[in-house]
Amino acid sequence: MKKNSAIRELQSQFGLKACDPAIVISISQQKLYLITGEKVIKRYLVSTSQYGIGNKEGSYKTPLGMHCIANKIGRNARCGEIFKTRRRTGKIAKINSGDLVEDVITTRILRLKGLEPGINKGEGIDSYGRNIYIHGTPAEHLIGKPSSHGCIRMRNRDVIELFNVVKRDSLVEIQA
Repeated sequence: MKKNSAIRELQSQFGLKACDPAIVISISQQKLYLITGEKVIKRYLVSTSQYGIGNKEGSYKTPLGMHCIANKIGRNARCGEIFKTRRRTGKIAKINSGDLVEDVITTRILRLKGLEPGINKGEGIDSYGRNIYIHGTPAEHLIGKPSSHGCIRMRNRDVIELFNVVKRDSLVEIQA
């Protein structure tokens, strides 16, 4: 992760204050860094898209650039609870069962909104419109390897911890 340049960009261009939590995601490292001020306070393994980097609608790729958390969904959901169209189903996923046929979203959702027109904001490339999330997954055994359909997957306990620290409008930078 290019930590210093990422923090400086978050501060200068996007107004990050020293006390605000922010997130930097490194696709090459498959890691998410939770930052406050100039300190990395927590590192998490994640899984980004198995199809690579990209911003086109329907590509199932993970978009780069500056985002913010537009919505926090699932505050009181149980660990492993399955979401469909951002709504709790009441069903609990079997973690690491290996019988997944689709990209199941569990536990918490941090819905991202792109902040850079032409990169992750706008017609045909809009991260919010593409439903790009940071979310839990029942496929925890794949965390650390690209395996999602565009979102950033986390272990369920990790996404709960992150959800409780970040706020709506927290900045998120996704780097190659």
